[in-house]
Amino acid sequence: MSSNLKVLQVIPKLGYGGAETGCYDVAHYLPENNCESFIVTSGGELLKFIDKQKVKVIRLPVHSKNPLLIIINCVALVGIILFNNISIIHARSRAPAWSCLLATKITGRKFVTTFHGTYNFKNILKKFYNSVMVRSHLIIAGSNFIFSHVKENYSKNLSANKKLMVIFRGINVDYFDSSTKIEIDEKKLLKKWGIEKDKKIILLPGRLTAWKGQEVFIEAVNLVNLQLGYEAFHAVILGSDQGRDLYKKKLIRLSEQYRMTGQIRFIDHCKDMALAYKVSDIVVSASIEPEAFGRVSVEAQSMEKPIIASNIGGSNETIVDEKTGFLFDSGSAKSLSQKILKVLTMDETSLKSIGIEGRKNIIQKFNVEKMCFSTYSEYKRLIN
Repeated sequence: MSSNLKVLQVIPKLGYGGAETGCYDVAHYLPENNCESFIVTSGGELLKFIDKQKVKVIRLPVHSKNPLLIIINCVALVGIILFNNISIIHARSRAPAWSCLLATKITGRKFVTTFHGTYNFKNILKKFYNSVMVRSHLIIAGSNFIFSHVKENYSKNLSANKKLMVIFRGINVDYFDSSTKIEIDEKKLLKKWGIEKDKKIILLPGRLTAWKGQEVFIEAVNLVNLQLGYEAFHAVILGSDQGRDLYKKKLIRLSEQYRMTGQIRFIDHCKDMALAYKVSDIVVSASIEPEAFGRVSVEAQSMEKPIIASNIGGSNETIVDEKTGFLFDSGSAKSLSQKILKVLTMDETSLKSIGIEGRKNIIQKFNVEKMCFSTYSEYKRLIN
C-alpha cells in the first residue's frame, strides 16, 4: 500500500478500555483511506483481532515506566520511524509518550497525543510526568470535560503552535445494537450468571475499584429494597477486581450486611458486553470521580437501555437528562435510589422512547466512524 500518510500509534497494551479500542478503530480505519497504519504495543487481548494484512504490529515494552526502558524504546522508535518513513506518531499514554516525544524530536516528525484521563497529580514531579501529553503538535481531548481539565491545569505547556481540540470517543453502533442479539444467547448468559428472568435486572459494569462507585450502588439497592419492602430486581456488578481482593471482599461483606447476597451477583468478566446490556433492563454508572468520557453511558444508550449515571465528568455530555437517560447526584446513594425507583415504575412506552432517543443520540454524536474520520482529518491537516 502506497501512501504519503503513515501513522504509528503507540499504546502500552491493547486491552478492552476506551483508549485501546480507540487505537484499534483508528488503526483499521486508516488503511481504508489509503494510509499505512502501524501500532507499537507490548501486547494485549485485542491483538488477536487485528487484521495483520492492514495493520503492522510491532512489539516493544512500551508499558514500562522504567526510565532506562523509556530511553531504549525511544531508540527503537527512531529506527522504526526512519525505516518505515512514518509521518505521524500518536501516543495514547504517558510512559510511551515520553519515548515518542524524544523520537519525534530526533526525527523531526509530527507528534500527536490523546489525553484520555485526568491523570492525578499530587506533586510537581507527577504533574511534570503528566505534562508529556501536552507536549505534542496536536493534543486530542476525549470530551469537553477533559478539554477544560487540560486548559485549567496545563496552560503553561500550551502555546500558539499547538492545537488542543475535542474529538469525542466513538463506539461501534453496529456491535452495540440490540437487534443483533438472539434470544438463545441471552438465555445462555443468564444461566451462566445464575439468574432467572423473573424480575428486572440492573447492571453496573466497570472494573472493581472504589471510584467506580460500587459501594454507592449497593447502598442504593438497599434503600430501594427498604422503600419497596421487597427485592424487586436482580443486581449485577460486572467487572474484574484486577487484583484488588480486599476491595471485592469489602463489597461482598457490604451486600451480606444488607442481606442481599441472593439479589446481587458479582460477575468477573463478560466477553460480549452488548449481550450483557441486552439482558439488562437498567444500566447504572455510579462513578464518584469524573469519567473522562463515560463509555458505559454511551454503550447503554446505543443498546436502547435506560442509563442512570453520576452527574459529573463525561456523562454530562453524553446523556440528555430525562430524555436519553438520567443523572443523579454523584456519591449520593439516596439520589441514585430515587432514580432507580423512578425508572422501575415507568411505563413501557416511556422506557421505549428513552431507548430510541438514546440510540439516536449516540449515532449522531458518538459513532466510531465519526471519531475515526475526525482523527484522520486532523492527521491530514497536520501534515499539510
